[in-house]
Amino acid sequence: MRRIFLVFLLTTFFTRAHGFALERHIHASAGAASAQQLPIFVAKDLGIFEKHGLDVDSLVITGGSTLLQALVGRSIHSANVAAMAPVRAISSGADLAITATFLNKNLYSFIARKEIRGPADLKGKKIGIANFGGANQFSVLTALKAWDLAPEAVQLVPSGNNMARLIAMEGGRIDATVIPNSSVGMASKRGMIVLANIAEIVKEFPDRTVIMERSYLQKERENARRFLRAISEATYRIKFEPELRDKVTGVLMKRLRVERKVAEEAYDGYRNVFSYPPRTGRRGLQDVLEIVQKEPGHAKTDFALGRYLDESVMDEIEQEGFFKKLAAEPRK
Repeated sequence: MRRIFLVFLLTTFFTRAHGFALERHIHASAGAASAQQLPIFVAKDLGIFEKHGLDVDSLVITGGSTLLQALVGRSIHSANVAAMAPVRAISSGADLAITATFLNKNLYSFIARKEIRGPADLKGKKIGIANFGGANQFSVLTALKAWDLAPEAVQLVPSGNNMARLIAMEGGRIDATVIPNSSVGMASKRGMIVLANIAEIVKEFPDRTVIMERSYLQKERENARRFLRAISEATYRIKFEPELRDKVTGVLMKRLRVERKVAEEAYDGYRNVFSYPPRTGRRGLQDVLEIVQKEPGHAKTDFALGRYLDESVMDEIEQEGFFKKLAAEPRK
């Protein structure tokens, strides 16, 4: 009994010591919870953050501008958001940097009324977007760029959420829009056609970038390194360990508040699209820079790639052999 009691005391001591040793890190995701944030969910819910010595508070903040205000105000340590928001903020003087990207795909489809047979038919037409400055608008603009259509060739019309835009198309108030790939079936049932899966015509789009303050990268570098190691490991587990399907599905059920079938479909649709290692696609980021550069108030000299991107921590993680070590670990 004395030996059991001693083991209990030692176990309790080391467990508490480990708990106290965890460094705090507050991370926020932009927008509502979605499968796009799966590496964050998995790192949190499967204990990967703790494995790397972090106690992470994972928050959701609606709106990229609000999220960036929280980051600049140092209410949070890092955030994930599509690249447009940090690019605009940095070009306006914010001390931020894109440190990694775990999703470099635009998972939207360009849909249109059935009388529109191809991209050329979009000239002069009204294209619905959720609002100006958001992911919808950028999805449209990147598709137009891939089709060699000038933005001025179409009229962008703020038309509300996905369902509101579908209804507007049915009513003839808009001629086309972009919707998440998961909603394509619903659009097809309403008689609309798919002009393109944007991921197929736009090879890179930094949809989920991890951003931090540059001063934070300098002063709290080990904390930042632990966070990016954990995100890298979570992304690896999702992509290359199908035996975790049940656990990851459970994470999606909890986070998205959906039934198992829906969570399984989300897992199957997303597990292969994440970037590992979670590096930022240069071509995709350059496309974003070129589009933002054409917005009013931006000078061309503002848009050198290095001003927006700092993957030095990712470089250090790679140089220490972390990615190779992770791939060499035996499967559990």
